[in-house]
Amino acid sequence: MMRAVMRVILVSVLVAGGVTLCAAEQLEVAPELWDRPRSARAVLEQPALRDAVRAHLAQPGSRIIIHHGYGQNPLLQAEELRAWLMTLAVDAARISLLNDVKPNEALKIEVVK
Repeated sequence: MMRAVMRVILVSVLVAGGVTLCAAEQLEVAPELWDRPRSARAVLEQPALRDAVRAHLAQPGSRIIIHHGYGQNPLLQAEELRAWLMTLAVDAARISLLNDVKPNEALKIEVVK
């Protein structure tokens, strides 16, 4: 029930800003996200994440791929981002992690149909 309410609120907030994201476009997650404590608000304030969630919710059946680098830190960041997306009403089964980013590059997020 709470998840459904959260999804309705999130969709309302995101639709108000309306964005079009091209299929299979990778958006870079700002490295500054990891420099401070995170919250749902901080996550949604990141343009790449906000745009990706909007695009995902606007395309039934779409998936989100979080591209991350090798090593423990990039993997931990990707896992945390996945947890935040689930908190924001994105179905966990529709989020995948892909280890394909070069060292020292930021995480990337992609919405695929």
